[in-house]
Amino acid sequence: MGSTEPSDWATDDNLAVRVVAMRRDTNAAGDIFGGWVAAQMDLAASTAAEGFAGCKCVTVAINGMAFHHPMAVGDELNVYTRIVKVGRTSITICAESVRRIRRTNIRQKVTSGNFVFVAVDDEGRPQTLNKE
Repeated sequence: MGSTEPSDWATDDNLAVRVVAMRRDTNAAGDIFGGWVAAQMDLAASTAAEGFAGCKCVTVAINGMAFHHPMAVGDELNVYTRIVKVGRTSITICAESVRRIRRTNIRQKVTSGNFVFVAVDDEGRPQTLNKE
């Protein structure tokens, strides 16, 4: 597993999503459901991909996710993104989620992963990216 501290690139400049975890987002054990965290990361990464591509992008893969810390109700989830690779039609975005423990300034990495998107046209066919 990687570091459990936020990466040095996880700064306000790369902040894509900030949301507070609510009771409705819990699993049977009472922790915040990992699928909810992954969904927030996918939303953040898709925003970054579409912002770069200037068109609709669809998620085609999520690589290398590992959960480091559980989240509790009331924790603030911050998702940071950065572009790590651009292909002919695809964009790979690293998304890192960091929790701020409720009522504190303690920040811990929750998970990170690489989200791969493909740019698509109005008919859903892959389209070439303008890399400039």
